[in-house]
Amino acid sequence: MNDVQIGAQDRIQSIERGFAVLMVFDAERRNPSLIEIAKATDLSRPAVRRILLTLQHLGYVRPTGGSRWELTPRVLTIGQHFTASSAVVAIAEPHMSRLVEETQESASLSAMDGSDVVYIARVPAKHVLNINATAGTRVSAHATSMGRVLLAAQPTEFVEQYLSDHGLRPLTRHTITNPDQFRNTLDRVREQGWALVSEEREIGLIAASAPIRNHTGQVIAALSTSTSTGRMSPDRVERDLVPVLVRIADEISEELGA
Repeated sequence: MNDVQIGAQDRIQSIERGFAVLMVFDAERRNPSLIEIAKATDLSRPAVRRILLTLQHLGYVRPTGGSRWELTPRVLTIGQHFTASSAVVAIAEPHMSRLVEETQESASLSAMDGSDVVYIARVPAKHVLNINATAGTRVSAHATSMGRVLLAAQPTEFVEQYLSDHGLRPLTRHTITNPDQFRNTLDRVREQGWALVSEEREIGLIAASAPIRNHTGQVIAALSTSTSTGRMSPDRVERDLVPVLVRIADEISEELGA
């Protein structure tokens, strides 16, 4: 998961700026103005205008009036191409469906992207109440079982840099915010081979995750099952769901050559 270091002379700045503009569009800024985009990207208004017009020409954004813009459905094709070309997603999805069948709880597959965890596949269970997440959803790594599995697989330097840059922001009153406690938690994840988080990301949500490894043994993704405190307790999740989760995660890893 380590990034390859690329020098500035090998990068195309206009592409970097184009993606910076696209990344401004999120749940809080679904319909940003040109000025808001310029502030968020630290780019000049003329530069943002040219980028938006180029993205409009390509079909990825469109104006909505009042100098505001929105994404078009075409951006979804980028994610579809990833799903179609990703070996781990193709191999994991049938296993995820079986995980849902065996546990009657939702299954998710995620990977580390920078300092965030990104859902790359999801199979929901048929519950009235279900976590609101789809492929592409980004969540904080420190307060999720997926994130802890993925962070536990990283070198110590990466974890320390994460703590230095991002800290342990409390998302609920249960979120671990003490760095030493968090380090000990990651040690436990490494030892037992799975992580369980109860109500640290969201009140009422319990989730457990296990690592997915490739042919070199590297952790490349995390498989997760999630439920609610209204349906199960953390102890029951550990007793009834975790063994199934770990078994299916190992089966996916075996198919990937681990």
